[in-house]
Amino acid sequence: MIQVEFRALTQPVGIMRTMATILTCMSFSLVATVGYIPSAYWAWCMFTWVFCFFFTLLILILEFSTVSTKLPFAWDDFTTAFAMLASLMCLIASIIYPTFFTCKSCHREIGASVVSWVCFGVYAGEVVLNHLRPSGQSSGFLSSLPGIMKMLETFLACLIFTSLQTDQYTSPALRWCVAVYSLCFIFAILIILLSIGQLTSYFPFSFDKLAIIYNLLAAMMYMSAMVVWPLYSFQNNKRPSNCGHHCSWDKLVVVTFMTILNFIVYTLDTVYSIRLVFCVGNQ
Repeated sequence: MIQVEFRALTQPVGIMRTMATILTCMSFSLVATVGYIPSAYWAWCMFTWVFCFFFTLLILILEFSTVSTKLPFAWDDFTTAFAMLASLMCLIASIIYPTFFTCKSCHREIGASVVSWVCFGVYAGEVVLNHLRPSGQSSGFLSSLPGIMKMLETFLACLIFTSLQTDQYTSPALRWCVAVYSLCFIFAILIILLSIGQLTSYFPFSFDKLAIIYNLLAAMMYMSAMVVWPLYSFQNNKRPSNCGHHCSWDKLVVVTFMTILNFIVYTLDTVYSIRLVFCVGNQ
């Protein structure tokens, strides 16, 4: 029988989630009134605010109706991970949107940017509260360091996909880079899903060691992409003099920096996984 839990709305975390729901709704509503802009970055920002609004509202409803207690996975782990992901997404949207789509007379765009920054602060505050309260100190995968790095890897890959354009990777070398981004993204998502569903114990071999092998291969693949992408993207390709805010050349730079960042994250993930399995595990 479903009951209602008013503490889900009145406790500090519930209040912050209610604020985040209102603020994200304000952000995408303000941007929607301005009109559609045919840009992948605009679509990413809108997706961020709508995604965060929908899932924050869903979390509030599930906790208010106590359905969250009947779900077959660690609820605190999921909500903590979502708050971290939402704060990261809002941070990136708060940087991208004012950079590309605001001007001195664009009052609604400026308002949406300010509200988005407040959203980031609210979600970051929720992350802090989740880690301070006893129920937020969960040992689940998503709230652990390997889980956080896996989410970061997939998030950076999403930013890379947002910046890619079909006319940018015509050569086989650049297609290799796109294959690297896609394969690593797919396997990272698969590891996250297997870990959340607690299916790793069904493997006939050590899943942790398999994850180490994957992290090592992914780091090596990203290292190759880190060299190949800028080498072939910027070869005889200087920034056009008439390149404005929506210049496709700038997206090549974004992909380059995101590739470097993801290589660093995969490398750290590999080192930490090796330490966790072979050093800490043997003590």
